[in-house]
Amino acid sequence: MGSHYSLKYLAGEGSPEPAALKAEVEALLAQVDQQMSTWRSDSELSEFNRLPAGSCRVMPDAVLALVRSGEQLSRDSDGAFDLTVSPLLELWGFGPQSRGERVPTADEIAAVQASVGHRHLRIEGQQLCKSAAVHLDFNSIAAGYTVDLVAARLAERAVSSYLLDVTGEIRAAGHKPDGSPWRIAIEAPRDDQQVAQKVLSLDGLGVSTSGDYRNYFERDGQRYSHTLDPQTGAPITHRLAAVSVVDPSTLRADGLSTLLMVLGPERGFAYAEQAGIAAFFVTRTDKGFATRATPAFERRFGEGVKP
Repeated sequence: MGSHYSLKYLAGEGSPEPAALKAEVEALLAQVDQQMSTWRSDSELSEFNRLPAGSCRVMPDAVLALVRSGEQLSRDSDGAFDLTVSPLLELWGFGPQSRGERVPTADEIAAVQASVGHRHLRIEGQQLCKSAAVHLDFNSIAAGYTVDLVAARLAERAVSSYLLDVTGEIRAAGHKPDGSPWRIAIEAPRDDQQVAQKVLSLDGLGVSTSGDYRNYFERDGQRYSHTLDPQTGAPITHRLAAVSVVDPSTLRADGLSTLLMVLGPERGFAYAEQAGIAAFFVTRTDKGFATRATPAFERRFGEGVKP
């Protein structure tokens, strides 16, 4: 996935040796990479992306499941979440095949948007089909899916206490050797250094954070985030700096954090509140950063642990 992973766990009776467990975990990571990577030309997703409009291809169950998950998130958010924005990312210079950051014209954006949207995809049995030259990108949910995939394997191998991190998507279960809970920090959205905004205790939950403070560029005093609004074809312009979502499904947390980041501080908070999503919002103000938690987040964590 072009990034990192980390697994800390408490060995129990019947759990495998570290070297054996590491090999199993890395085999799962390699499998996901082969199926879903947009950074390697021989992945099954890249091969699908190269197909012309009107084509179909037999795809793994995991790929079809993520397409269905993305389509559901897209429907639920009226298109704020979209797995087909890859051509727009390339156009703005954020994609794996892009030739540098740039601000495209309105006509260029409109031309690319013609092949963006879940309406161009359909599943027929084991085949994924496209009615336009759609390019899929699972970067907004693949890591969360992978965390859940590895967690399921850990359960099969009698590993019930662990802290798992795949490219920044995190899941924890059980307790540390001293009986205390696993604690993770939600990072403050700062460009200059890593600072903990809030510390949470996790058990059986996944957490995902999306933000615009790492991957962006500036032109003529304007900041352009790598988070794009599929409906405008352009980077988000609101003041939401970061949003974290906690959910029993890390895949769902991963997708929802992106969805809420696109919707912004007002629409996103209203969406999360109505849907019962445990989310923590960090918004830029003229006086610095302001934080706000949904009722579901507050019920689960209260005030959390301030660093």
